[in-house]
Amino acid sequence: MLSLIEQNRGRRPGNRWSRRDVLQIGTLGLTGMTLADLLRARAGGAEQSTPTKKTSVILLFLEGGASQFETFDPKSEAPVEIRSPLGSISTRLPGVEFGSQFPQMAQVADRLAIVRSFTHSDGDHGGAAHWVKTGHPWPPEFFGKSGLRIKQLTPSIGSVVARARGPVHRQAGVPTYLNMRTIPGYEGDNAAWLGAAAEPFHVGTGNSSLMADMTLTIPRDRLSDRLTLMRSLDRLERSHDQSSAWRGIDDFQDQALRVITGHARQAFDLTREEPRLREQYGPGLGQELLLARRLCEAGVGFVTINNSTNGNIDGWDHHKDIIPSCQFLCPPLDQAVSAFIDDVRERGLNEEILLVITGEFGRTPRMNKNAGRDHWAPINPLILAGGGLKMGQIIGASDSHGAYPRERPILPEDLMATCFHVLGIEQDLQYVHPSGRPISMIHGDGRPIKELS
Repeated sequence: MLSLIEQNRGRRPGNRWSRRDVLQIGTLGLTGMTLADLLRARAGGAEQSTPTKKTSVILLFLEGGASQFETFDPKSEAPVEIRSPLGSISTRLPGVEFGSQFPQMAQVADRLAIVRSFTHSDGDHGGAAHWVKTGHPWPPEFFGKSGLRIKQLTPSIGSVVARARGPVHRQAGVPTYLNMRTIPGYEGDNAAWLGAAAEPFHVGTGNSSLMADMTLTIPRDRLSDRLTLMRSLDRLERSHDQSSAWRGIDDFQDQALRVITGHARQAFDLTREEPRLREQYGPGLGQELLLARRLCEAGVGFVTINNSTNGNIDGWDHHKDIIPSCQFLCPPLDQAVSAFIDDVRERGLNEEILLVITGEFGRTPRMNKNAGRDHWAPINPLILAGGGLKMGQIIGASDSHGAYPRERPILPEDLMATCFHVLGIEQDLQYVHPSGRPISMIHGDGRPIKELS
């Protein structure tokens, strides 16, 4: 976590900063690594970075596994025990229907690419999330090991971006890879063996205070007080020019301060957006997606938003009562994504930001006895928007029961290759594993989804 939190110590008279305070600025939740350390790592590894495009990817991850039937492949003509009780609605694409809880996204469907054959074979939360987020499956002997805590084996897409570009944007000072909400027990967001400098910056824990993790001189029971945060940052910035405590710090510590009080701070400040636009995005998830857009616009390369209910994996994991659960979760997603689609078009960012919406897997075709749907890896909802790709199309198809791909199966490694294509990362990129073996970042025969070009 990007933790700029001072412990509950008394402030010295005149609110002056001691050298000890100064040297603690920028502490990160990366095994004690500081922001200054990360900047040093960037400088030390600069010769290893590779040229990429000035583009960004936002992964909106539906933790728990969303149902294809209640979202973007409703199968309205399937038997009653299969199709969604919530019904379906028409979209701007002729003959294409969405679940009834997505009226706003239906109106921007011509600016989406809907993949109805996204598939893999791991029905466990941890393994499936690992596959989708890293493009690499767990070994087959781990499949179906529900609850088994297996460490992340391969780097996340975002960590590869951080390694390829460097962990911090050279001009803007913003991190390359950010993660919103970390769900205990899940794997797939981290750098694995790629190194601490490729780990994500963690932003928030799912509450309404998205700037709570960039807090300075605020007691822990006041982390939600954004006004106090802004005043604290202002005081810190002024003290940088006035206090002798800053003398003798190295260039990287000074640069860390500039990141905190400069461009990065502005990117995190949602109050700079028009109230009307913030209202269009909606609360909660909407504000996170708006923040993600601001961060990408500022130079962040990859943002993961882990979307769930109250920060736990039950969010989209609807083993029971799927109807009221979807009536709760789908409308905020519908509002946030449709607002984002309109917003990036108005700002001319369609070519620069790719939004990817998916989860670890889909749900079973038939309802269970608890009025829910269980894990189902063969079909997984997947939506893409922007990134300079070809929109307004359906890619692939599931069978009549929404159970298996009928045509054009798309694998997680294909999704990773597509993200690489948008980001300008070479498809054959390899990094050396600690064992000494070069490892391809794209697994197997993964290729960019050709229909999007």
